[in-house]
Amino acid sequence: MKKIIALLTVALLIFSLAGCVASTQGSSTQSSPNGESVTKIKVGVTAGPHEEILEQVKEILKDKGIDVEIVTFTDYVQPNIQLSEGAIDANSFQHQPFFDNFVAERNITNLTIIGKTMIFPMGIYSKKIKDLKDLPENGTVSVPNDATNEGRALLLLQTAGIIKLKDDAGITATPLDIVENPKNIKIVEIDAAQTVRSLEDVDVAAINTNYAVEMGLNPVKDSIFIEGSESPYANVIAVRKEDADKEVFKKLLEAYHDPRIRQFVDEKYQGSVVMVEE
Repeated sequence: MKKIIALLTVALLIFSLAGCVASTQGSSTQSSPNGESVTKIKVGVTAGPHEEILEQVKEILKDKGIDVEIVTFTDYVQPNIQLSEGAIDANSFQHQPFFDNFVAERNITNLTIIGKTMIFPMGIYSKKIKDLKDLPENGTVSVPNDATNEGRALLLLQTAGIIKLKDDAGITATPLDIVENPKNIKIVEIDAAQTVRSLEDVDVAAINTNYAVEMGLNPVKDSIFIEGSESPYANVIAVRKEDADKEVFKKLLEAYHDPRIRQFVDEKYQGSVVMVEE
């Protein structure tokens, strides 16, 4: 009899714990003190602007009966892993090329993108010229040497009309994909963190926003050419595929495009972050 009671006790404990774990995963609907229905969701972000902007989005969604719990990560791996496993309900920290590469490499098949939010624009900067049309013959252009950012820089140079790439070069373009180079410019490949420092030695440099801001540069005011909202590197909101059409996530995306968010971003970041047109 004692063995039976012990087994029943263990079974009840396991069932209880399982119920606790399940209750922490996925969106849920509860009642507020005034009896109104409140939907709770967990959204993963990285520290910095993504977290700060989501704090503002959270306030907007309160009025729509949605309670956002912000889960902050310090790396770029866990937000997608945790989303795939159901520990969070959405994330907002990555651009589309990163997402595509991440899920392909890790064979994650249950995630999808529901929309774009903002861009941390890559810009072209110079201490020697004020306009890209003045880039001299045989001029030098420094670009990041890692695969993702080098392709991004070359695409930006193509958009600016400085070079032309093979039609199928895409986001992984390298200097070997350049098919037209009318000014015979020289591409100088260096570590992304060193592109700002290279401004003393090259005619122009393609620089990521985070490194530009660290050195006191404003992407909108100080660049001579900058990515637009059509950039494939716009940041996105990811959810599990089964949740893609749920109203709560449509409202999450809508909140990012609220005029109050645009005003906050413009005032807070002064062009270092650019909201994508809906």
